[in-house]
Amino acid sequence: MTTPSDPTIVRLIHEARHGALASLEADGAPYASLVALAPDVDGIPVLFLSDLARHTRNITRVSRASLLVTATAADPLAAPRASLLGRILKTDDPSARARFLAFHPDSALYADFSDFSFHRLEVEEVHLVEGFGRIATRPGSAALPPPCPALAAAESDIIAHMNSEHQDAIQLYAQRLLQESGGDWRMLALDCAGCDLTDGTRIRRLDFPALALSVAAVRDNFVALANSART
Repeated sequence: MTTPSDPTIVRLIHEARHGALASLEADGAPYASLVALAPDVDGIPVLFLSDLARHTRNITRVSRASLLVTATAADPLAAPRASLLGRILKTDDPSARARFLAFHPDSALYADFSDFSFHRLEVEEVHLVEGFGRIATRPGSAALPPPCPALAAAESDIIAHMNSEHQDAIQLYAQRLLQESGGDWRMLALDCAGCDLTDGTRIRRLDFPALALSVAAVRDNFVALANSART
């Protein structure tokens, strides 16, 4: 049976934007580097890597790798973090490209360079540390929200509608539910377990009160979130 997704792990993947990638050198030694990441429509971490980079040469030879994602905090050692262990494989999926560029729009400047390519980290295991003494090892499925193909197909239309017609609600979500001050917040991404908001610099994950497996259920969740924010 598939392990239910863990909201803390999902939030770390969606909010991190960057992580520490550990790949294996030819002699078996570990090599750590900083990379940008974004979740695809299924929640799988996507990386955009240069063929010239040392870590790309490493994962081309041995796909096994680990990616550390952390929450932003004054004391990083007291903040949640997760090591995502699995295999990194190249992908030509247009949705992976679209999601990554939505999270990292500056990457569009070199997205068509022949020596850059998109990769997915197929997460097999997660080592989660939520604070002192709060440590757990979870299966890879805990890193992913439940699949919902019907919602994925409608995602772009829902986001466009929310950003054009319900800006006031989005600001309420950010200020009242996520305790964010300032910024011009808009919706960036959406899945059946929640949505991602951004002010152009920060990305914040907003969980739904209930799982949304249809467009109607998404609407119900947005209304419930707005009511909660107002009260």
